[in-house]
Amino acid sequence: MVATAPARATTRDWLGLAVLALPTVVIAISMTVLNLAVPKLSADLRPDSTQLLWIIDVYGFVISGFLITMGNVGDRIGRRRLLIWGAGAFGLASVFAALAPNAELLILARALMGVTAATLMPSTMSLIRTIFEDPRRRAVAVSVWISSFTAGAVLGPVVGGALLERFWWGSVFLLAVPVAVLLVVLGPILLPEQRDPEPGPLDFLSAGLLLATVLAVVYGLKRIAASGVSLPAVAVAVAGVAVGVVFVRRQRVLRDPLLDTGLFANRAFTASLGTIALAIAASAGMQFFISQYLQTVLGLSPLRAGLVVVPSAVASITGTMLAPVLARRVPRAYLMAFGLALSALGMGVLTRVSADAGVGIVVAATVMTSLGFGPTLALGSDLVLGSVSVRQAGAASAISETGSDLGLALGIAAIGSAGMAVYRGEVAGNLPPGLPSQAVAAAHDTVGAAFSAAARLPGELGESLRLAAGQAFTHGLRLAAGIGMVTVFGLAVAVVLLLRGVRPADAHGSEQPNESEKPESVEHPAEAPDIS
Repeated sequence: MVATAPARATTRDWLGLAVLALPTVVIAISMTVLNLAVPKLSADLRPDSTQLLWIIDVYGFVISGFLITMGNVGDRIGRRRLLIWGAGAFGLASVFAALAPNAELLILARALMGVTAATLMPSTMSLIRTIFEDPRRRAVAVSVWISSFTAGAVLGPVVGGALLERFWWGSVFLLAVPVAVLLVVLGPILLPEQRDPEPGPLDFLSAGLLLATVLAVVYGLKRIAASGVSLPAVAVAVAGVAVGVVFVRRQRVLRDPLLDTGLFANRAFTASLGTIALAIAASAGMQFFISQYLQTVLGLSPLRAGLVVVPSAVASITGTMLAPVLARRVPRAYLMAFGLALSALGMGVLTRVSADAGVGIVVAATVMTSLGFGPTLALGSDLVLGSVSVRQAGAASAISETGSDLGLALGIAAIGSAGMAVYRGEVAGNLPPGLPSQAVAAAHDTVGAAFSAAARLPGELGESLRLAAGQAFTHGLRLAAGIGMVTVFGLAVAVVLLLRGVRPADAHGSEQPNESEKPESVEHPAEAPDIS
């Protein structure tokens, strides 16, 4: 049989991509804007320290735990339907959060936002796989989708700051409402429906095991990053891994598993997934220190610190959008490897930073790092999508998102803990004599606490504490950058070895649908605009 060429993307398809980019921008904003609202929120609701921690963290925890389950739900009921229902529910949960009268209800609202956000991410990514059959157009679409995250992360502090200057803390949550309305209105018009034509039953026991696995592992890693290695944190993470082993064994015997472990036998899928997760881990470990370095050691305001990272965000978008164009002339594996090598060099530049270096070296290092990571994230994500059939797109998208979340948590925990160990070790040996016990305890805790304690001490003593803490933290930043540099250089070599010659269509031999993917499993907007 002669394979037909993939259909070219139409204007409707690109408009559909714009609709799919909207929720990614809002989710990125939601992940960054809350930190700005914490002071007003704390003054109004008066949460204790544990409640405040859950208000901040529960959103990300729940997203990580439900991604794969929601990806499977989308495969069964339809990805467009899940996206539209999820968008409406996300908007309602956001209103609930904005109007929450106490900390307990705000925690519940944030958890509901996480559940509903988990419906959006795999749906948007898998629908890109459905809409863009041509590998070249799909690579561009994936790049736009990834760039929307970066844009949201940059817009979050700016838009959130503007809202908080004029309105109450809950206003930052209402940003999601107009986007939810647009998705509910435009989704049925511009987006096709795609579902598995022969879905099996959803295994709720597997969903529970997966939720327990991801929540325990992510929570344990976050506790390690926040408080250092401790027996309770390690025990929770290990317990999560143990439950994960039970989950994987169950998937291997189920006729209709929640997670198709056979996907990991696909070299393009597994290598791309691992590369993205480890690249995010290396970047997250470095960023954990950079934000604190700018605001404590260099003493920048939150606004100025946010402006410092704008060039790196622009570089990230540039690298991401150039990747599919360059990939037409340069093999993907070599382009990804070159980008990773450039990122590693940027991290190498950061190993030369000092406590009084200024922002120039940080800008240069982060621009190089972000520009280099662009091709890896764009082409790697496209390989994840392109290496599976359309029928598997929802599950593959959810696995990719979960892997990214785990990479983020792992990077902050592993690299962050190593850097903080250097900080605590050095600051303990260089504290000036005569410090009050409270100041000593604060210095051993975090660099932010050390600088706050120094501000309350008399001139020379406070300055000595600031210098000791700033120097120690800078050395921790150097170590984090060094670990990231070695990790990313290793990834560059691995990408060449594992992905050389691999193309998105290699997993199933063709960009054409399999026999099980009958035309009736795809409902185009003009034919089926309903969402029921």
